[in-house]
Amino acid sequence: MIIPNWHAPSNVHAISTCRAGGFSLPPFDSNNLGQHVGDNEIAVLKNRAQLNQHLPQSPLWCDQRHTTVVHHLNQATAIDSHPIADAVITSIPNKVCLIMTADCLPILLCDKSGHQVAAVHGGWRGIANGIVENTVAQFIIPPHKLMAWLGPAIGPKYFEVGSDVLEAFCQNNASDEKFFLSNNGKYLADIYQLARARLIRLGITDISGGDYCTYTQQELFFSYRRSGITGRMASLIWLS
Repeated sequence: MIIPNWHAPSNVHAISTCRAGGFSLPPFDSNNLGQHVGDNEIAVLKNRAQLNQHLPQSPLWCDQRHTTVVHHLNQATAIDSHPIADAVITSIPNKVCLIMTADCLPILLCDKSGHQVAAVHGGWRGIANGIVENTVAQFIIPPHKLMAWLGPAIGPKYFEVGSDVLEAFCQNNASDEKFFLSNNGKYLADIYQLARARLIRLGITDISGGDYCTYTQQELFFSYRRSGITGRMASLIWLS
C-alpha cells in the first residue's frame, strides 16, 4: 500500500491500497476490494478483512455513483449501511473514510490542526459537477487551512475523453480548457490538474501527490480504461 507523502498532522492517518497481495484470481488479481465488479465474494471479503488489520475499525463502504453527495460519518452511521455517496467526511477519531477507484482520482483532505478528514471519489463527472466543492464546504475549518493529497489516477497521456467532458468543465470555468489536449478529434484530459485547479480556486494551496498513473503502472494498480473488467483499490483516511 501507499502511504501519502504529505505533512499532515500526526493524528491523521492515510493509506491507498495497491492491486497486489490479496486473494482474488485474474482478472481481479489480487487485492480487489470491490464487491460490484464480478469477483468472487469470498475473495473480496478476505481482501477487506486483510485491510481491516491496518485500521482502527472497519471502514464505511459507500455505494459510489459519480454523485456530488457527501456522507457525514458519525457515531450513528451503520457500517453496513452502504449509503449512496462519493465523498465521506468525519471528525470522530477512529472512524475510517474510504472511497474506491480504478482510474478515477482519490482525493484525501484534512485540516492542518487535525480536526476533520475526508475522502473524495474524483471521477470526471463528480469533479465537473462539484464533489470537491461540496466536500470542502462540509469542513468547519476555512479552506485555506486545509491540505489535500491526490492519490493514484489515470495519467494525462491516457485519459481520452470526448468534447462533452471538455464542455462539462469549461461551462463553469473556461480556464480549465488548458488541461485538455486535442487528440484526433478527442481530448486528453489531465484529471490531476483539473482537481488541483478546483482546490486552488477554493483557497487550498497545500496540495501533494498526483505522481502516479493507474493506466501504465499495471503491477501497482487496477485500471478500468486499460482492462475493462478489473478490481478496485481503496484510499482511506482517519483520525486517531
